[in-house]
Amino acid sequence: MILTKLTVTPAAQEWFKKEVNPPENLGIRFFGKVYGKTEVHEGFSIGLSVEEPENVIEEELIDGMKFFIEEADEWFFKGYDLVVDYDAKKDEPAYHFEKND
Repeated sequence: MILTKLTVTPAAQEWFKKEVNPPENLGIRFFGKVYGKTEVHEGFSIGLSVEEPENVIEEELIDGMKFFIEEADEWFFKGYDLVVDYDAKKDEPAYHFEKND
């Protein structure tokens, strides 16, 4: 099984630091949620929440800030790497999927 790789660009990291800035013991979790669409999913979009990591399958620690994907969301990311970038026009994160198999 190929695990998902999570990449958070410096621009996205700055946005999260400014807009979310989670406490030290918590991180930013990315997950699949019903409704919407992504580049590779119809009927699902990416959600994010600030919470304590539990069963992490992928984590990125950048300047003390945790970004992670939980085991329960493996179905959503399976076969893809997630790149979290920043969309300056919308002033929000932009999510890109890259096939990894």
